[in-house]
Amino acid sequence: MRATRTLATLDEVGGGDHVCQVLDPADDVMDRSRAFVADGALFGDKVVIVSPLAQTTSDFVSLVLDPGRLQDSLLAAVRREAASAKREGYRALRVLHHVTSDRSAAGPERLLRSELDLEEFAADSGALVVCAYQGGGWDASALEEVRCVHPHHLGSRPASPSFQVYRTGKDGWTVNGVIDADGAPAFGAILRTLLRQTATVRLLCHALDFLDAAGMSAVADAAGFLPGRKVVLEGTNETVRLAWELSGLADPSVPVVMAP
Repeated sequence: MRATRTLATLDEVGGGDHVCQVLDPADDVMDRSRAFVADGALFGDKVVIVSPLAQTTSDFVSLVLDPGRLQDSLLAAVRREAASAKREGYRALRVLHHVTSDRSAAGPERLLRSELDLEEFAADSGALVVCAYQGGGWDASALEEVRCVHPHHLGSRPASPSFQVYRTGKDGWTVNGVIDADGAPAFGAILRTLLRQTATVRLLCHALDFLDAAGMSAVADAAGFLPGRKVVLEGTNETVRLAWELSGLADPSVPVVMAP
């Protein structure tokens, strides 16, 4: 079972991990990620770097991909390389996804979709994925959204988000932490992105400590964002279920199922 955790160093990255690493603008991505890349040779992993700096090279790297030159999606590219790694006898695929603030020009929705895809890919394939976010100019809300869909974080700065949404099975996502007025916009954006891809989003909420009025509104609004969509929250605690009922949202017209 996957679980969230904070890593002291990239040496601790294991199979199925999807790690968020936030770099200062002046940091060298290869210098800060050297251990993760070099460990590919130690463990027999195929190392792929996805970076807009196409000249990024290392003796330990099998392939460098420029995200701006990909013929198809990033998800398709890493899935293709994972299949290739298996045929070539590697233990697993090891991906360093270097994201600069220029990438955000494509839009926060596309960036969030890409990170949710990578999260699902890491969980389902056992690949090791580190996303290194670098540079100034980031929209704070967009960066907060992508941090929330990484179950693993490097170091204690910046502090981990108040909640996380991460893949835990073929048909569900786990939600943990606290979703309040500060986190509700990010949570709503994540749900809308998931609902664009599937008619029913199943959220496992056993580790969800609190969902305030803003968070509940975010769930209801996201569920009604597109016709024929539904959000199922399983494992909600008694406090969350009671608050949902008292809010007046426990109505058949709201396509949300709140279950113990």
